[in-house]
Amino acid sequence: MPTPPRPSPSAEKPSSWRKPVFFGLTVALAAGLLGFVSYRATAPDRPASDTPAATVTGPDSGTHRELAELARRDAADKLAQGRADAPVVLVEYADFQCGYCGKFARDTEPELIRKYVKDGTLRIEWRNFPIFGDASEAAARASWAAGRQDRFWAFHRAAYAEGAKEKGFGEERLRELARQAGVKDLDRFTRDAGSAAATEAVGSDRQEAYGIGATSTPSFLVNGRPLAGAQPTAVFTQAIEAAAAEEANVGNAGEPAK
Repeated sequence: MPTPPRPSPSAEKPSSWRKPVFFGLTVALAAGLLGFVSYRATAPDRPASDTPAATVTGPDSGTHRELAELARRDAADKLAQGRADAPVVLVEYADFQCGYCGKFARDTEPELIRKYVKDGTLRIEWRNFPIFGDASEAAARASWAAGRQDRFWAFHRAAYAEGAKEKGFGEERLRELARQAGVKDLDRFTRDAGSAAATEAVGSDRQEAYGIGATSTPSFLVNGRPLAGAQPTAVFTQAIEAAAAEEANVGNAGEPAK
């Protein structure tokens, strides 16, 4: 068997993880594709100018369409931002203890929001993918609980602020983050974070990530096309604009000739 690729320098892996659960041939192919993208995007000694190769196009369009269907496009989704009918959906699988996820949240995501979410091009959907143990699990449930009071993205910013993860994610610390995020009912927040519904929601997101073969964070889908690791902003920009152009071409192809 070939030697597996070395871990991506812009993505984090847990010391151990469960094996992916594959939902049929399509998702098995997708899992292989995601692993390939992770390696291509961040293989050792790749020049920075070559990183746009992280996005994959070509004969896997059928697989991409299947993965694109993982976008929920639910207007009531508390862990998403942007129009439900935006032409491009970026799905992010991440862990609050992941340093590279924090880098993306601080350095890249605000620019994508400013440039693409606000003009209606992009929708961002978060998936909790806690892979670094109990503290990650607790933070994931807490983020979901903050979302019940419409404060998920404010909690997200507080949890990913510079130096935040070094303070840990114990119960009192999570309440403090919720307070910083503007969560009004902290007792409800604590109840929600410890609820079976929170455990189920986080578990569902994690299984989705394992199902497409993700084993490191952050991992992304851009209209179904995998992108792995905290890539430079230019890589996300290229992927989003390419996906938007593709959607526009599909729409124009369906218009009657004038």
